[in-house]
Amino acid sequence: MNDRDRTEPPRVTDERTSLTAFLDYQRQTLAMKCAGLTDEQLRDKAVPPSSLSLLGLVRHLADVERSWFQNDMAGEQTPSYWGRRPDGEFADFDVDEADPKEAFDVWEAACARSRDIVAAAESLEVLGRYDTQTFALRYVLTHMIEEYARHNGHADLLRERLDGATGE
Repeated sequence: MNDRDRTEPPRVTDERTSLTAFLDYQRQTLAMKCAGLTDEQLRDKAVPPSSLSLLGLVRHLADVERSWFQNDMAGEQTPSYWGRRPDGEFADFDVDEADPKEAFDVWEAACARSRDIVAAAESLEVLGRYDTQTFALRYVLTHMIEEYARHNGHADLLRERLDGATGE
């Protein structure tokens, strides 16, 4: 995938379309940053001592999609895709033995499920919950754009470190 393969968000549209289009654009950006790399490059922790890798970002964002949309917005009880480490932390970034194809399949399925949940919502005011906190769908979409944009910044640096590729 390259920059020309991403779908530009519409410049004049309603709020829901704008938010979902920007989120999909950020998702496509992550896919673009990972395209054309070997399994080893995807697993490479390019900035030691950090455990951050492109594959870890994909796994992490699959779980973020699951958490916010499936569990918080749809009220499902879907467990973490990657589980937890003995120290209690999520295992998203434990990629030494991780299968990139599995990770991308899980991420793509999580994104598709998120899109279905958003499409089924009557409005951006639909509420979701986590513990005692309540969130409107508008907040979740905005937060997800921020989450992807932040991690896509990490992906930019990781990709440049791996093979010199730069650009959006």
